Amino acid sequence: MPRGDKSAYTDKQKRKAAHIEAGYEHKGVPKEDAQRIAWATVNKQSGGGKKSGSGRKSRKK
Repeated sequence: MPRGDKSAYTDKQKRKAAHIEAGYEHKGVPKEDAQRIAWATVNKQSGGGKKSGSGRKSRKK
């Protein structure tokens, strides 16, 4: 998967990023910057793209 490929994200994450990006563009932020900020926000909130499989829970000691 090349850098910047968004195929590993869920539809909900893509919609959220588009909504955030639109808000920044409405404020006058350039499109590239708005897109970068939007994906950074999605990554921070959700921890990145799809993560599946057993054993994904955090382990307690």
